[in-house]
Amino acid sequence: MLWVQGFHVIFMVCWFAGLFYLPRIFVYYAQSDDPSTKATLATMSRKLFKFVTPFMILTVVFGLWRLSYQWDYYLSAPWMHAKLAGVAFLVAYHIQCGIYMGRINRGEDNKTHVFYRFFNEVPVLFLFAIVLLVYLRPW
Repeated sequence: MLWVQGFHVIFMVCWFAGLFYLPRIFVYYAQSDDPSTKATLATMSRKLFKFVTPFMILTVVFGLWRLSYQWDYYLSAPWMHAKLAGVAFLVAYHIQCGIYMGRINRGEDNKTHVFYRFFNEVPVLFLFAIVLLVYLRPW
C-alpha cells in the first residue's frame, strides 16, 4: 500500500510541475510581440501539455487505487469529498489549459498576460487546500 501511495504522490508532484509551468508559458506568450518567440512558446506549451497529461492520469489512477484499500472510510469522510472535488477541479483546470494551448498553437489566443497571471495562481491555491485536507483531516 505504501508503494501505491508513494507513486500517487510522485505523479502528483510531476503533474503539478506542469500545472505551474504551463500557464507561465501562456503569460510569456501573451506578453511577447515577436512572432518567432511566440512560435517557440506555442511549441513549448504543446510539448509540455503532452508530457504532463500522463502524470495527471497516473495521479488519478494511483489515487483511486489507494482509495480502494478503504472505500468505506474514505467515501464517508467529508474531508475526502472536499479533496476529490478539488482534484476534479484540477482535472478540469488541466483540460482548460489544453484548450488554451490549442488556441495558442492555432494562433487564436486573445487572452492578456494579466489574465494568464491570475490563471497561473489557481493550482497553487488548490495544492495548499488539498495537502492541508489530507494531512489535517478537519472533518
